Amino acid sequence: MIADILKIVFDAIQQGVLYGLLAIGIYVAFRILNIPDLTTEGSFTMGLAVSAMCTYTGHPWLGIVLGIVGGFACGTVTGILQTSFEIHPILAGILTMSATYTINLLILGNSPSLQLLGKDTVFTYAREFLALFGFDSKDGSKMVVIAIVAIIVAAIAIWFFKTRLGLCVRAVGDNEAMVSASSINVKCVKIIAIALSNGCIALCGAVITQYQNYADINSGTGTLVVGLASVIIGETLIGKRGVTAGIISAVVGSVIYRLILAFAMRYMSFPASALKLVSAIIVALALAIPVIKKKAALMKQRMGGEKDA
Repeated sequence: MIADILKIVFDAIQQGVLYGLLAIGIYVAFRILNIPDLTTEGSFTMGLAVSAMCTYTGHPWLGIVLGIVGGFACGTVTGILQTSFEIHPILAGILTMSATYTINLLILGNSPSLQLLGKDTVFTYAREFLALFGFDSKDGSKMVVIAIVAIIVAAIAIWFFKTRLGLCVRAVGDNEAMVSASSINVKCVKIIAIALSNGCIALCGAVITQYQNYADINSGTGTLVVGLASVIIGETLIGKRGVTAGIISAVVGSVIYRLILAFAMRYMSFPASALKLVSAIIVALALAIPVIKKKAALMKQRMGGEKDA
């Protein structure tokens, strides 16, 4: 029983930290830049497809790099549609997402899926490297790789938003009208921020396809909702205390989301086909928590006022 629980927790933490990369990307667009970017599913699958094809041909490290580049490209297109052509952010994201579906299908060789069983991945090389030091655990080596990638990405994101360009991105998200009156090129800042956001999301897809040893054209479906749930859960627990706390809370929220999902599927007798239903319920609860807390605080305040009266 205990061993079963520990296994569930370990797997959930692995996936939670891995999908934390997705949560960081979504946090950048939705919280820092304050733009509803729906490119997510397209850029996630872009990273996944590029990484899968490169891994299949024997170049897993190149797959990670090109996957990120693909995500940058998706975000850049969305940013240009929003700024240069003044297309509504939601519609711009939908257009890019729709276009990338066909592109991703072409990358996968006009096949909806691609198996990577027997192919060398970054996790294979990591296990071989760690084995040199006496650490020969398949799951352990995966956790090491995932943790290192998540820490590096989070550290770079935290550092970036303390630079001049990062502060410009934050300023555009806070008050675009005021920033546009200064010497800052708002359009350029937006494009860069959206590209970075989708690059991070594509990195998540690129690593996941090598983690699970297969790629599916529909893997990106629902990733936006999952990422938003992670961000909201993290903010509910840690609070909105600045960019550094926000980035960390996004990863923490992703881990908690995966833990809740894993235990719900394991101990509440939900069939595998109910995964999306359970996910939707968790997301709905995550979205409702801030409102419930706000109403509870107002009710407590009113009751306190009535007692004083």
